[in-house]
Amino acid sequence: MKTAPEYFSVESIGAADLGFISVAEFPSNIPFEVKRVYWTYYTPNNVQRGGHAHYDLEQLIFAVSGKITFITEDRQGNKETFILEEPNKGLFIPKMVWRDIQFSHNAVLLCLASLEYDEADYIREYDIFKQHCK
Repeated sequence: MKTAPEYFSVESIGAADLGFISVAEFPSNIPFEVKRVYWTYYTPNNVQRGGHAHYDLEQLIFAVSGKITFITEDRQGNKETFILEEPNKGLFIPKMVWRDIQFSHNAVLLCLASLEYDEADYIREYDIFKQHCK
């Protein structure tokens, strides 16, 4: 089981003169069965989102447009910055990883999630997240 976030790529199929397609399929190239898909857009670039972790949810996140910066912290306290700006290069975020997110003005975030939405799965207080990391 992976415990730290890492870059995740899917193949780009096509050519510059015709365009590209990338495909995510379970189990051939993604590590979990997708239970929910969502996207965010029109997020002002002066707004920081995220500010949470999940007890059980795993995610694959892609910037299908624009640039999205993630600052993550795993259970061991390792902090890392990930920049997404290629539509076929995503970020795998395992459970129990804190994230803060900054969007460019034209960014569209696409998330493939391992679970359906459950508010009880969110850890929205950093101090509580740190308590669970001990």
